[in-house]
Amino acid sequence: MTTTTHAIAAPSPGAALSPTTIERRDLRPDDVLIDIAYAGICHSDIHQVKEDWGSAIFPMVPGHEIAGVVAAVGSDVTKYQVGDRVGVGCMVDSCGECEYCVAGTEQFCVKGNIQTYNGVGFDGENTYGGYSRQIVVKDSFVCRIPEGIGLDVAAPLLCAGITTYSPLNRWGAGPGKKVAVVGLGGLGHMAVKIAVAMGAEVTVLSQSLKKQEDGLKLGAKDYFATGDASTFKQLRGRFDLILNTVSATLPVDSYLGMLRVGGAMVNVGAPGEPLSYNAFSLLGGNRVLAGSMIGGIAETQEMLDFCAEHGIGAEIETISADQVNVAYDRVENSDVRYRFVIDAATIGA
Repeated sequence: MTTTTHAIAAPSPGAALSPTTIERRDLRPDDVLIDIAYAGICHSDIHQVKEDWGSAIFPMVPGHEIAGVVAAVGSDVTKYQVGDRVGVGCMVDSCGECEYCVAGTEQFCVKGNIQTYNGVGFDGENTYGGYSRQIVVKDSFVCRIPEGIGLDVAAPLLCAGITTYSPLNRWGAGPGKKVAVVGLGGLGHMAVKIAVAMGAEVTVLSQSLKKQEDGLKLGAKDYFATGDASTFKQLRGRFDLILNTVSATLPVDSYLGMLRVGGAMVNVGAPGEPLSYNAFSLLGGNRVLAGSMIGGIAETQEMLDFCAEHGIGAEIETISADQVNVAYDRVENSDVRYRFVIDAATIGA
C-alpha cells in the first residue's frame, strides 16, 4: 500500500516542472511521515534536472531542503511525535554499518547514501524529494528544527546551512581566525552568518562590489572585489581559511596566495571544469587545498541547534508552486537574495 500526494516534477531532462502526483510508501516501523511546509530551491536541483552532472532518473521531484511537521510515526519511533517540527536534507538512508556511517559521516557510506531525490533506495524504489506535500523518511535521517527558527528560513539550512557549517567547524573558524568567503549567494550568505556567529573575522571575496552592502549587513568586516587584480596582492597571506562557495573556475594559485602559512582553502562549490594549481602554492606555505560535502546527520542537528542559539536563518524569497520555473531561471541568472523557498501548501492547490 502507498499514499498519493501532490508534487512538482520534471518529466524529462531539462523539461519545465509541472504539477503531478506521486506515491509515498506506507509507514515502516522506523518511518516518519512529514507534512512538508517549505522546500528550498538549491542550485543543485537545477543541475540535476538538466543532467549537468550525469544521467538522472525521471520523472524527478527535486528538493533536499525540507522543513515541516510530523504527521505520523511508525510503531518503533520514539524520537519524534506528531506535531514536532522537523527537517530533511540531502540523504534519507545509508547502510548504517560501515566505518563512515558508524562515525556519523553517512554522506560517505561505502554502499552509497540514498539521496533524497534522484536516487534508488535499498528497496529498489526511486526517491522523490521535497517539492511535494508529504514525504516519508526513516527516523534516523530526520532532524529536529528547534523553536525560534521559522520553518521557512530553516528549510535552506538542511543543505546550504550544513554545507557551510561543516567545513567552518572542521577547519576551526572561531575567535582569532580570519575567514574569507568566496561568493555571496545561497551558500556564501550562510557561510558569512555562521562564521561570524562562530567568532571569526569574516571577509567576503566576490567578483564585484555589487553585494557589498548586503555582505557587511550580514556581519562581514570587509568586502573585496576579486575582479580587481590588486585585491590578491593587498590580501596576500591574510587568511587562516578560505571557503569557496562558487561553482566557477578560479585562479586557484591567486587564492592560495591569500592564505597564511598553514592555512586552508576548502571548496564546497562544484565547477564544471577541473581546478588546477601549482604545487608550490601549497608547498611554499604548508597550505591545504580541500573539499567538503554536506555533513552527517548528527552534525546537521548540531548545525540546526547552533543556528537556533544564534538566531540564524536563511535570507529567503517565498514563492508559490506555479513560480518554480521562473525561480529556476532567476537562480541561473543570480537573481535571488538569497534562497527561494516553495510554500508547499500551494502544491496541488
